[in-house]
Amino acid sequence: MNHPKPSGEVKAVAVATADDLRETIRRKSKLKGRQADDASIAQVRELIGSAPHRRDLLIEHLHKLNDEYRALHDHHLVALAKEMNLPMAEVYEVATFYHHFEVVRANDPVADITVRVCDGIACELAGAQSLLTRLPTILGNPNIKVIAAPCVGRCEQAPVAVVHQYPVLFATTDKVQAAVNNNLTAQPDAQDNGSFEPAELAEQGISPQGQRQAISPDYVGYEAYRAKGGYTLAKEIVDGKRDAESIIKSMENSGLRGLGGAGFPAGRKWRIVKDQTAPKLMAVNIDEGEPGTFKDRTYLERDPHRFLEGLLIAANVVGIDACYIYLRDEYHGCRALLEKELAKLQANPPFPIPLIELRRGAGAYICGEESAMIESIEGKRGEPRMRPPYIAQVGLFGRPTLEHNFETLYWVRDIVQRGPEWFSSYGRHDRKGLRSYSVSGRVKNPGVKLAPAGITIQELIDEYCGGMQDGHQFYGYLPGGASGGILPATMNDIPLDFDTLQPYGCFIGSAAVMVFSNKDKARDMALNVMHFFEHESCGQCTPCRVGTGKAATLMQAKSWDQDTLEDLATVMVDASICGLGQAAPNPIRCIHKYFPQEVA
Repeated sequence: MNHPKPSGEVKAVAVATADDLRETIRRKSKLKGRQADDASIAQVRELIGSAPHRRDLLIEHLHKLNDEYRALHDHHLVALAKEMNLPMAEVYEVATFYHHFEVVRANDPVADITVRVCDGIACELAGAQSLLTRLPTILGNPNIKVIAAPCVGRCEQAPVAVVHQYPVLFATTDKVQAAVNNNLTAQPDAQDNGSFEPAELAEQGISPQGQRQAISPDYVGYEAYRAKGGYTLAKEIVDGKRDAESIIKSMENSGLRGLGGAGFPAGRKWRIVKDQTAPKLMAVNIDEGEPGTFKDRTYLERDPHRFLEGLLIAANVVGIDACYIYLRDEYHGCRALLEKELAKLQANPPFPIPLIELRRGAGAYICGEESAMIESIEGKRGEPRMRPPYIAQVGLFGRPTLEHNFETLYWVRDIVQRGPEWFSSYGRHDRKGLRSYSVSGRVKNPGVKLAPAGITIQELIDEYCGGMQDGHQFYGYLPGGASGGILPATMNDIPLDFDTLQPYGCFIGSAAVMVFSNKDKARDMALNVMHFFEHESCGQCTPCRVGTGKAATLMQAKSWDQDTLEDLATVMVDASICGLGQAAPNPIRCIHKYFPQEVA
């Protein structure tokens, strides 16, 4: 092959002019993607303040934008990402994870008012579907959006609708229309002139009866609580008049177990975290998203400082540096009350107190799981963590963390002051302690019942609930909320407590007891909760994300495909990361076992 001979002269070839090069550099230096505009940045800064911003406050900032503009506009999310120095993708994935955030494009219409109608079991039994069907036509305004919502934690007042942040109790179309017409969109403030002594209500009903219940009941405020001896016990512990070991032993001897559902012994948990390396943190779970549960709300909206004193006692005994209270977003009145009373406590503390921050959930049942709650407190998607490590060792912000349910801390003061024997002296059928049962459904007198642990469903209905509603016969019940399984009325003599229901494929959980009658079908109860699980799955693991949806579809058939449903159940139980997917098959298996005639 002949090759050309090299030339002695190299000719210059012009690639670009100097102006072309400058333009290329200018284009490459400009960031890709949508850029924040000055107006949006100014609007964001007006709500959240100027930088720097803590990463863990992302969800709090999203709430401020959502409250102000009734939605999260994309241009505000871009501005928020810039202000917080976060990738837009990270802000977007957090915003779209939570049900109470609605992300919209700049020109998309935003409803003036959103009316949420609870479609949980108690509200379903009380006529929620009729409200959902009729309200859009009756309200007759395209700027008013009517949507179904998971349980809002007011099952004793069913059916319930929420007009923006204003709860309509025992809702009818007329009541909802009146609230909309009168622009009632915020829950009224409660008055701090109430009186409440929970220990004196042992073996009684806590909730008021009748349809004229207060939306925001009177509560015991800071001054009144202290005037009656409040925070005296906590101060004695801080001052060294009571040693930490004696307090932990009182908790252990009382038999108090975690009242959020897991039932881990409270005293043992304190001892475990106390032995960890400082700094240590506390995370308090008031998410209360289990359908049928409303006990925490009932106590909090009447007596918040008894809980706060329990929190401070635990913090001092265990050696906690900072406390984070995670409150579900549906409890707007409780949030306003707690913000007000926390401010009073922090402004005039009876003794030096640790940092206490109140965090607002955003509508995600999964955040009731302790590690998912911790992720949410850190400003992230509420996805459960793999364990180990356990949060007692590596928890919130990577530190050892004491996690408690609201009600567990609520009883600390009474247990220590009255002695552990006071609490353990109650009980039936060889069980010990008191339990706050949230009872709803087809009973005459629903509500929170402070009854002996181990009481049976029949005793609970007859002695505390006034029996079944007129015209209804007891047919079945859910002993532990949506995930606790379903049992027939013939099994009415099982003690309702920790460890007593597992042999029957059920568990007590947070003691959310939902009762249905011969005019209902157990399969409908199971389908309702499976739709709930499908809606609330965080989507992190395939068995739960796909399994709940497939199961809900199969459960709508007149005759169930038992083999396929059992295959799904097995995979969900064996392969799901957290308790949501592991407990979701409980209703399926209970229907097959105890109500086979309904699905054959």
